Amino acid sequence: MRVMVIGASSNPLKFGNKSIRAHLRRGHEVLPVNPKEDTVEGLRCYHSISEVPGPIDRATLYVPPAVGASLMPQLAARGDVAQIWLNPGSESPEVLEAARQAGIHPILACSIIDIGERP
Repeated sequence: MRVMVIGASSNPLKFGNKSIRAHLRRGHEVLPVNPKEDTVEGLRCYHSISEVPGPIDRATLYVPPAVGASLMPQLAARGDVAQIWLNPGSESPEVLEAARQAGIHPILACSIIDIGERP
């Protein structure tokens, strides 16, 4: 599975880093996204959603709701993202409305737990 981790972090205590490590342990190809990072866990970190080569099986968000809402049009514009996960803390009525307007039906759950790992 090709996983785009939006809000990737080099801080091992943050969920944006825990997600990367969990998905790597499960054998997934991980594509971190953070405009302020160049590498995370030894992986190239993309500075924007549009830079990430597709297709993407799962995009998992670890960003504040205001940021997540602004990203919904970008995710929809790609047209190659199969699943969009809003992890705990990234969801809000604003994000859900932005997703609806972009034609996205997000999954509201922890993507780390979904793959059988513990955050």
